[in-house]
Amino acid sequence: MIALGIDPGTRNLGWGVVRREGTRLIHLAHGVIRMNGEWELARRLEKLFSELEEVVATYRPEVGSVEGIFFDKNPQSAAQLGHARGVVLLVLQRGGLLVREHAPARVKRTLTGNGQAEKEQVAQMVTAILKLESQPASDAADALAIAMTELRTDPRSHALNRERLKKKKGALPPGFAEAMQRAKQRKA
Repeated sequence: MIALGIDPGTRNLGWGVVRREGTRLIHLAHGVIRMNGEWELARRLEKLFSELEEVVATYRPEVGSVEGIFFDKNPQSAAQLGHARGVVLLVLQRGGLLVREHAPARVKRTLTGNGQAEKEQVAQMVTAILKLESQPASDAADALAIAMTELRTDPRSHALNRERLKKKKGALPPGFAEAMQRAKQRKA
């Protein structure tokens, strides 16, 4: 399974792509989409949309994981982050990905065992687990951590979600038709 982790932002958006093979996590790519802070918000969101769409098309992940919402003291910053998250969710949905969110504390706990870990500690764990030669930029490290958290969650939930999507609406549960047939035979 391939997961795309995203650390949203309107100036810098981190992304990371990780594949799970059995219990191993393998780094595929990571980066930061940088936007000029002087640009109008709409122009930054357009750049975010087009570049993130290219990442999805290039790496073809099955699931997109986004850092969950946290509350910012600055309402203006929180509103702009909401715009970026909306664009991210749209790109993931249009790409046909299963979309999931993870709270920052869960990501930290999954990688370090401590939900209050510092960003530097998370980045060090990302670098060590993925066997990277150097530590990625902060936004990319956070995105890789989000992808790793996604892949470390119960893999059965992903398989179940995929199977549910494949099934036709209104399909009978396994064994139901046979049970109905046996009931009819007993009545006859």
